[in-house]
Amino acid sequence: MNKPTAVPQFAPPAFVAEARAEFDALRGTDFQYIDAVFADICGTLRGKRLPFGEGARLFESGMQIPKSIYLMDAHGEMTNPFGRGVSDGDPDGTAWPIPGTLSRVCGAGAPRAQVLMTLRNDDGSADPAEPRAALDRVIELFAELKLKPVTALELEFYLIDRKRNADGAPQPPHCPRNGTRERGVSVFGIDDLDRYAAFLDALAAAAKGQGVPLSATSKEYAPGQFEANLRHQTEAVKAADHAIFLKQIVKAAALAQGFEATFMAKPYGDRVGSGLHIHLSVVDETGRNIFDDGTAEGSEQLRHAVAGLQALMPESMALFAPNLNSYRRFQPDMFAPVNRRWGFNNRSAGLRIPAGPGEARRVEHRVSGADANPYLALAGVLAGVHHGLTLKLDPGLPAIGNVSREPDSALAFTIDDALSKLGQATALKAYLGEETLALYGETKRIEAHRLRRVITAAEYDWYL
Repeated sequence: MNKPTAVPQFAPPAFVAEARAEFDALRGTDFQYIDAVFADICGTLRGKRLPFGEGARLFESGMQIPKSIYLMDAHGEMTNPFGRGVSDGDPDGTAWPIPGTLSRVCGAGAPRAQVLMTLRNDDGSADPAEPRAALDRVIELFAELKLKPVTALELEFYLIDRKRNADGAPQPPHCPRNGTRERGVSVFGIDDLDRYAAFLDALAAAAKGQGVPLSATSKEYAPGQFEANLRHQTEAVKAADHAIFLKQIVKAAALAQGFEATFMAKPYGDRVGSGLHIHLSVVDETGRNIFDDGTAEGSEQLRHAVAGLQALMPESMALFAPNLNSYRRFQPDMFAPVNRRWGFNNRSAGLRIPAGPGEARRVEHRVSGADANPYLALAGVLAGVHHGLTLKLDPGLPAIGNVSREPDSALAFTIDDALSKLGQATALKAYLGEETLALYGETKRIEAHRLRRVITAAEYDWYL
């Protein structure tokens, strides 16, 4: 006789009580739905939509969701890495709301809220495929040193016409002022901001409504390209949360104004790509920035941190550039680094020390594309900083002048090479977890294989 399967017991983790209080405070509002969302390995939001009145059950018994929720490719298909998904019957796990992530969703449709969820194992630990949990593990290592990273993320993106060209490629938007298609290069143009004021106003309103700390916005080089900056955070995981939600509200604001928005790393072959720039400093228990020693050059700890970023960059490239298209961004004179050089106030270097007051001394990591998962990209950056600080590494002399034409043979410039280096990683596995990196790498390997099976329009044009 078979032993009956035990009925699972749902005991909310301690942190859920705080999330429940946030939910209860919203009772009596106009919300009709609540979205329980997960940021998957690609950084895409997935989940379920519940009537708001049924939302309380999320905080009482959690939500059953397939453990494969994190393991989708960029197209939204299950990848079944190492037999997790179809092969093992696609079992459910129990997910719980994360405190501090409940917010209004700004966009079309009935008023709704959303909350980030975390998928937990029976012992209470996070699922190894959860990107947010991987970042949390790296942050904990700083706490052991009585240090705290302070981070701010910047995202570049393109507004594009909702209509593709005959080959299916994107097109720049039509100017809201005169209806002509955008064609010219213009950077930091105030007139550009004026012409797209309706979009930028909608973006600012959505950011305020969702609690996303949007700071400066600027016009970038290419037609329809913009950058949105987020305010720095003393809780690094919050900085990544905000980046995930920034992508959501940029796309919603674009649609509301008749455009689409894309965070594709290189949507146009002859234009600059879009990056995810990570600004980072580290403070001690007193709140002192350890990168500042009162000099213009910064402290020894600053140089150690830079050297750690250099050391781990080769095995981290698959996190910073996650797909086939990502590597088109790394070209000379395109403001995307092709080496591990560092420098003061030098945008041609991948590791830039911006100008400014000493108390704001920081590193700007310019390697990641806008298509990177913010949690995993930031985890890779923090791992490098921690590595350099603990081993007291030396970064060498800073770069002078334009170094964007000096490719580094140690870096991967294809997804295959990057995934190979990720699989052979040593230090990075100790930070993010061997199982986490293996699941990420296999998911991305399967994604790249699937995309290569698609015959492109150019192939027909060249070879038919």
